[in-house]
Amino acid sequence: MSTSDDMDGGDGGRNALVAEYVLGLLSPSEHDRVHRLIEDDQALRAERDFWVSRFSALNEGYEDVPAPDRLWAGIEARAFGDTKAPAKSGFWESLLVWRGIAAGALAIAVAAIGFNLLQPRPDVSSLTTQLVAALEEEGSNVKFVALYDGTGQVRLTALSGDAVPEKDFELWAIQGGNNPVSMGVIPANQRSTVSIAPEVMAGWGAGSVLAITLEPKGGSPSGAPTGPIVAKGAVQQI
Repeated sequence: MSTSDDMDGGDGGRNALVAEYVLGLLSPSEHDRVHRLIEDDQALRAERDFWVSRFSALNEGYEDVPAPDRLWAGIEARAFGDTKAPAKSGFWESLLVWRGIAAGALAIAVAAIGFNLLQPRPDVSSLTTQLVAALEEEGSNVKFVALYDGTGQVRLTALSGDAVPEKDFELWAIQGGNNPVSMGVIPANQRSTVSIAPEVMAGWGAGSVLAITLEPKGGSPSGAPTGPIVAKGAVQQI
């Protein structure tokens, strides 16, 4: 999706694009173009300042707190059962740990693009809940950032990870003790948008987990995860 398409896609598209700009997730050419648009538009400058404030706040108040082993062992068994991939120790981490990872990643991204001074926050009473997740897995080079801004879609930005021949990445939503629900096959090395199905939206929110598995071409043939998890992260409100 081009920058001009995003900017013409209504408030939801503009909000998400400015958020990606603040996080430093755009390509250099897109970043420069959005920067010029923001400098020429007071509403976009206010949107930029809002996202800087929201993302910077993620760096405060989180610390790593591991969950009991029996809890995550139960979640792993309930969600994915036995897969063909070798099991890893500490496969499921505490959601608070993942909040800490996301907070650090987002704070670093904000600092990297030079927004060191917070501006007054605009009136955001009309905005819907904003959600974000940083997806990664120990031993894997696949990293994604997922952003939800109330439009019924998740915008994914691939930070790293190469495509695998005859394989596809598949995105899954895990909510509480429910079985994983496929959100579809997603591309590597590019931005993409995934619509949230009604069965996922019913339980969607902070505390949900997004996971990416490596599946046969076209996605899991069984409707359940069959391959190894290459990235995962807890959804949190921003």
